[in-house]
Amino acid sequence: MKFDKKTTQAVEGLITCDNAVMSGIPVFKNTRVPIKNLIDYLEGGETLDGFLEDFPSVSRDQAVKALEIAKEMLLTHAYANSH
Repeated sequence: MKFDKKTTQAVEGLITCDNAVMSGIPVFKNTRVPIKNLIDYLEGGETLDGFLEDFPSVSRDQAVKALEIAKEMLLTHAYANSH
């Protein structure tokens, strides 16, 4: 799956993978909070506010952007596989 330059830049500005931070697990940039934690919270019925309260190093803007990127990737994948 290939994403446009804007999406790639957004991901690179939001997520980091560094072996020195959480053993290379994708985290929100400048935090030690795995991106997966946001998805797990929402899957578990928690709210975005609950996630942000428990992980104050993640900004609302970061969390919303991560969800927007995830939505775009899912839609791009769905459209690509529907033709």
